[in-house]
Amino acid sequence: MKMLKREQEQRQAIEMLCVDMLVPKDHLLRKIDAAVDFTHIYDLVEDLYCEDNGRPSCDPVVLFKLVLIQHLFGIRSLRQTMKDAEVNVAYRWFLGYTMAQPLPHFATISYAFCRRFTAEVIEGVFRWVLEEVARAGYLSPEVVFVDGTHIKANANLKKHVKKQIPVAAKRYQEQLDAEIEADRSAHGKKPLKKDDDDDKPPKEKTVIESTTDPESGVFHKGEHKKCFAYEAHTVCDQRGYVLETEVTAGNVHDSVAFDAVFQRLTEHYPEVEVITADAGYKTPWICKQIFDSGRIPSLPYKRPMTKKGNLPWYEYVYDEYYDCVLCPQNQILSYATTNREGSREYKSKSYICKNCPVRERCTENQQCTKTVTRHVWHDYIERAEDFRHSSLGKKTYALRSQTIERVFADAKEKHAMRYTPYRGLPAVTAWVKLKFAAMNLKKRAIHKRLRLLFPP
Repeated sequence: MKMLKREQEQRQAIEMLCVDMLVPKDHLLRKIDAAVDFTHIYDLVEDLYCEDNGRPSCDPVVLFKLVLIQHLFGIRSLRQTMKDAEVNVAYRWFLGYTMAQPLPHFATISYAFCRRFTAEVIEGVFRWVLEEVARAGYLSPEVVFVDGTHIKANANLKKHVKKQIPVAAKRYQEQLDAEIEADRSAHGKKPLKKDDDDDKPPKEKTVIESTTDPESGVFHKGEHKKCFAYEAHTVCDQRGYVLETEVTAGNVHDSVAFDAVFQRLTEHYPEVEVITADAGYKTPWICKQIFDSGRIPSLPYKRPMTKKGNLPWYEYVYDEYYDCVLCPQNQILSYATTNREGSREYKSKSYICKNCPVRERCTENQQCTKTVTRHVWHDYIERAEDFRHSSLGKKTYALRSQTIERVFADAKEKHAMRYTPYRGLPAVTAWVKLKFAAMNLKKRAIHKRLRLLFPP
């Protein structure tokens, strides 16, 4: 008896079957299709189509499903997605197409998302998915996690120009100026001269701007290669659902983009109680903003930016009652002024520091004067420090690696968010929001499946 068996080719055989029979019962697209009702998309795009004029269009649900397929399975481009959909039975089943039915041309989908589907529609889809998740009872926005991740832009670093741009004013500048003037008045100091009173031109800074994608920004951190990039400032809950995202140029600091993210987050989810972030968000303004809203910031220890070999910062003790600072040699640093940045300056006496045995480790000032600064909103930093040492503060910050950092890891490793093929802030923003919507949809489907298998 021969052990070798040769199968006969059945390539031309005709079988009677339907597409549903070919898709595995536990396929991800089956779970997603059972989790949400995609007909809601018609309500979002109805106003973008004419009722009684024009040629028939492609089904908008099909267009959105194709883009969601691209993000769900991390396909690098829309053109490749259409090539895969031609032969993938599960994709055709999800779209509601037969094996012989022709698919839309990739240019039709690209044109629809470039010209027809506005930013409001993309935002509507993102919010609709979150509403479905909340309706199912999976959202837990009481404790949220904030962070940013960089996305490599579709731009060559060698093609750039240097430009002078005006320095943007801080969003909280008016509030800070009022605090500064009140603090100076309390110490008997004259009001600072307004910058508007001078005829000086506005302050400018030099930036490197890409000639290919001017809205991207240069990113260079640690061992990362210098490149043009965008940054997605993102908020997620304890289960990893993305609640909010703000896309900026790669050279925008996390603390600068926080205001817009925080404002939209609290509008949609007023039940937020604790906001967990890394040390980049530990600024006086952010702590004040969170505490004033009735919420608590969960922030880590931030290493002070002092010169190596100098006396540690904690040896300079602030005396709140006398409003002064005591140095390690028990000498008094008295209040001198409050500067434009909102920091109180405490200075030592030069005739005392002149003969100090540790002066070399304390100050290199030629006048032998030590200056210690303390922000007018530093009390909010100290309140955040108190919460950091609490049991809840330690517990919430320890969850960052399982929540927001895992969201970014999955987005880049499984959903192709390491670099973007699009150019321009609006296009990249839409691309990021659809990707996060697909990730939320995937998580929602998996959670529903697990609840059916293991009921609470």
